[in-house]
Amino acid sequence: MTHRMALLASVAPALLLALVSVPLTTLANQTEAQQLLSPPQKAASTVTDSARGVAHPELWPAAKSKGLVDAKTEAFVTSLMTHMSLEDKVGQMIQADISTVTPADLALYPLGSILAGGDSAPAGGDDRAGADRWVETASAFRTASLAERPGHVAIPILFGIDAVHGNNNVVGATLFPHNVGLGAAHDPALVRRIGVATAQETAAAGIDWAFGPTLAVPQDHRWGRTYEGYSEDPEIVRQYAGEIVQGLQGQPGAGQALQHGHVAASAKHFLGDGGTTGGIDQGDTDVSEDELIHVHGAGYPVAINAGVMTVMASFSSWQGAKMHGNKSLLTDVLKGRMGFDGFVVGDWNGHGQVPGCTAESCPAAILAGVDMIMVPNDWKALFTNTVAQVKSGEIPLARIDDAVRRILRVKAKLGLFEAARPFELKDGVIGNAEHRALAREAVRKSLVLLKNNDRVLPLKAKSHVLVVGEAAGDIGRQAGGWTLSWQGTGNRNSDFPGGQSIYDGIRQAVTSAGGTVDLSVDGTFITKPDVAVVVFGETPYAEFQGDIPSLEFQAGDKQDLALLKKLKAQGIPVVSVFLSGRPLWVNPEINASDAFVAAWFPGSEGGGVADVLVGDAQGHPRFDFTGKLSYSWPRTAAQATLNRARTPYDPLFAYGYGLRYADARATLVPQLSEVSGVDAAAANIDTYFVKGRTPAPWGFVLRQGAAAVPVLGDGTAAEMAGALALRPVDAGGVQGAGRQLSWTGKGEAAIAITGSTLDLTRQANGALSLQVDYRVDEAPAGTVWLASGTGPGTPGALDLTSVLKAAPVGQWQTLKIKLSCFKKAGADLSHVTTPFALSTGGTLRLSLATVRLSADPAGAICPGH
Repeated sequence: MTHRMALLASVAPALLLALVSVPLTTLANQTEAQQLLSPPQKAASTVTDSARGVAHPELWPAAKSKGLVDAKTEAFVTSLMTHMSLEDKVGQMIQADISTVTPADLALYPLGSILAGGDSAPAGGDDRAGADRWVETASAFRTASLAERPGHVAIPILFGIDAVHGNNNVVGATLFPHNVGLGAAHDPALVRRIGVATAQETAAAGIDWAFGPTLAVPQDHRWGRTYEGYSEDPEIVRQYAGEIVQGLQGQPGAGQALQHGHVAASAKHFLGDGGTTGGIDQGDTDVSEDELIHVHGAGYPVAINAGVMTVMASFSSWQGAKMHGNKSLLTDVLKGRMGFDGFVVGDWNGHGQVPGCTAESCPAAILAGVDMIMVPNDWKALFTNTVAQVKSGEIPLARIDDAVRRILRVKAKLGLFEAARPFELKDGVIGNAEHRALAREAVRKSLVLLKNNDRVLPLKAKSHVLVVGEAAGDIGRQAGGWTLSWQGTGNRNSDFPGGQSIYDGIRQAVTSAGGTVDLSVDGTFITKPDVAVVVFGETPYAEFQGDIPSLEFQAGDKQDLALLKKLKAQGIPVVSVFLSGRPLWVNPEINASDAFVAAWFPGSEGGGVADVLVGDAQGHPRFDFTGKLSYSWPRTAAQATLNRARTPYDPLFAYGYGLRYADARATLVPQLSEVSGVDAAAANIDTYFVKGRTPAPWGFVLRQGAAAVPVLGDGTAAEMAGALALRPVDAGGVQGAGRQLSWTGKGEAAIAITGSTLDLTRQANGALSLQVDYRVDEAPAGTVWLASGTGPGTPGALDLTSVLKAAPVGQWQTLKIKLSCFKKAGADLSHVTTPFALSTGGTLRLSLATVRLSADPAGAICPGH
């Protein structure tokens, strides 16, 4: 009991009152309780070696693939390989994206695999297509791969996809909570059942291979893929690894997985992707080999013993050595010490990051142990170059044969050589009631109650409930990244037939018991409600774009906090439902809430939130909160690497924390410190103008030649004599939320920073755009230039004249310009001081409502291209 007191004392001394009603047995199981009593310590290095990035296999745990190797399969593979040409063999080792390869291409290039990247669409080019179009695509490629040609061995193609929280690429599929939520459920059996359902819905769409599970153990919450990891604790990852693999693939050795509604799994990303310095995606994990083994490698021996068919190499490095080129880990450890008999697949052009390699040529990755190269665009050149490198002896034929044997072994055990596909378009599989009920159960079990002062929850079903927030009725917002699109952006509720928003779930639960529910995005109402449920949080994101500089939520614009405070000031009890892919510093938002629920990214079944929040007519719970934090919750925004295995350990809510309704009767969360511990201005790298404000450190400046006039305050007007003026205007129905710029001569209106610079190189390499919500009030009379870079005279300005002349006068528009466009035009995005600079020499009147970076690629353009 003493240690439990210490755990909850990390919130505040007042919470000690609750201890008598929070026994250790309320954790997932007694084993977890013991782990909390004796948290694991960071392993000390036992190896001193000048060769950084070189593993010592004898230190690693032994494992052995189950169900992949048997005499019959090996004889079948040997027979195939006897008749295969070098070109056939090399083709098996290449995976191309369906956006750049067609079935007809397989007549010349006998590729072994295709994938559909996060933004790639099936036949017809519609990335919101249903299962029938996916099956059409898969069938066309499969037929082409099996076509008989002289001197060629016909081998079926393997189709892979990122089915990471359900078959999330297909409209109508069931979307489960992301892994961060499943970790909070502390339920390995639940994860296996989700694996089974995901496999069935993936196979039903004609797809053979799911790029999951992610076995990362995230150590820095700033990492944009934190939500893909189950926990900061390797023990949870270890418990889940075998269960999810067997859910996806079935029992090892059972054979014909596809014919039984299973698909191949891919344990990823080997190795250390969750430990990169600074939480930078594709960065360097500079830890000891012991820590790499016991933390980041924890799930892999279990997955291998469960029969996982493929392992995906990580983009990241270990001690400076890129994983795609690390032979000591890919071959000596994974295939040697761990006895992995499946094949290693690369990540999206990951081989091109190995020193001496390009996307078109990389013997080093193949020699290191990558068996199948994921090369979405440059596959023709890679095929040609690899064939030549084998013929020259640069790549030994024995290495090619080893890779091809592994690939064909997996194809055989998966059932690809069997013609039957009983699950393709099978009625009642995709989005069926059983799978949706399972997803709803998973939502219930993943919710973590952080605060419930004055027993606001559960809601009485006969109450008048006001549901508030842009995310409340938006299924795409609650589903998060890797949902229909790569970043999870651009989705509408109509893209989720059969899904349910959090608002609709609450409405259904309340109205069925005689209560009333109103939906209000901005918190306005006619009749004062009994309680307000505010649904807010992070917008969807995926790898790379999801990296953040600090854990402060909405560092640049506290619009959700303002909404909470507005409701609170009106005497309305406030329940916050917080959507996020990681724990974030939200002390001000918790203070402005009577109850606070960490809902993570729950997926398509928002009714699971209502199941726990809404009680019966008398206010008795229908379902209790059972979720417990699998990540430590930060006390300050600077605690990015907070982890119970590290000292000092000073969380706000400790690992394993999570209230139940009975606990909450005696538990009060006191007023929390609102000192973030970080410079909010330094953390704001993406929001430049929004809702009438230029959040720090940004500000408007008007320029003419060497002269400059900073715009003081958020609501003041300013003028550059004889050239340019700025004044507030209404936008979006909100007084003063926009700024109108009026040119009568040569001048530049910019949003700039002083005293520091911003490096947007990584953002430009991704899919980020500069988004400008604007209204042309008077069409331009001269050429208009838009620049983003190093300040006055920065190179790389883009001609915006035709865009503005084509815009209807007086109507608000949204413009998205890819950051890569500025880079290609010559802008230096490594030292940005001025992310937005609009200049002209003629007359122009234009109003702005928003200037920020956007991760949604929909509609992004390069002006003049």
